[in-house]
Amino acid sequence: MSATTEKTYSTTRRDLRYPQLCELSMNYEGATEDIAVRPPDLSPHGMFVNTDKNLPNGAVLKLTFRLANTGVSIQARAEVRYCLKGVGVGVEFVDISPESVRAIEQEIRTQSAKK
Repeated sequence: MSATTEKTYSTTRRDLRYPQLCELSMNYEGATEDIAVRPPDLSPHGMFVNTDKNLPNGAVLKLTFRLANTGVSIQARAEVRYCLKGVGVGVEFVDISPESVRAIEQEIRTQSAKK
């Protein structure tokens, strides 16, 4: 990703991103095959997931992950909002519990306080 592209995405984000998760799995809703992923950037409203899989805008995904500091397990449905071919996908959570959102927000506050 070019510096200009990265700057564009970082200035249009509405939330801070948190770069560390554990045990992330992602698959198309209704499919049994997991999609290979690398650790993403996370916000309370979505995440950027590094994957070489090209996914169409609007694809619905099931995500399961564990927050690194607290160990809270999160399950969410998300829609692909954009795909950077060969780099990854930006997804927005469309079905996530309020408790999970609060846990993500707390995780980000904790991580930000450490910096």
